[in-house]
Amino acid sequence: MILYHGSNMVVERPKLLEPTRLLDFGAGFYTTTNRAQAASFCKKVCLRMRSRSGVVSVYAFDLPLAQKALRVLEFKAANEEWLDFVAANRLGKPLRMKWDIVIGPVANDTIYRTFVAYETGFYTKQQTLEQLKIRKLYNQVTFKTEEALSFLTFRKSITLGGCDV
Repeated sequence: MILYHGSNMVVERPKLLEPTRLLDFGAGFYTTTNRAQAASFCKKVCLRMRSRSGVVSVYAFDLPLAQKALRVLEFKAANEEWLDFVAANRLGKPLRMKWDIVIGPVANDTIYRTFVAYETGFYTKQQTLEQLKIRKLYNQVTFKTEEALSFLTFRKSITLGGCDV
């Protein structure tokens, strides 16, 4: 499997950093199988970091091997279990179970309003899930431990222009 990570720099050796905000799957190193999604994230990082160019780092990852050796949680769809997990992380109340890798849909900017409506009680869980069904959700593969990161093999980087701030 090929994974992509969008940033403002080449990331040959991924590290676990403390997040500056609450993320879908909690703290970890976030990747995706969607190159366009990683490029889109590059632009957000460029704006935040005031960089002029972004970089997509490309990795090889053997999911079946990782599943044999690590604790991997995989959400196949934006379902009730996924919603509970993401909401808990975004509210800063992560669930107790510890995972090495979490895989599933990303609650990206296009559904941010839906999540806010759910978190504030405007939407019920069922209404939120119905709203998510009409959206195209990309995926994310989040590495949450150093051991999990050891399953990533850096392949190359792709420099993107057009991030002028």
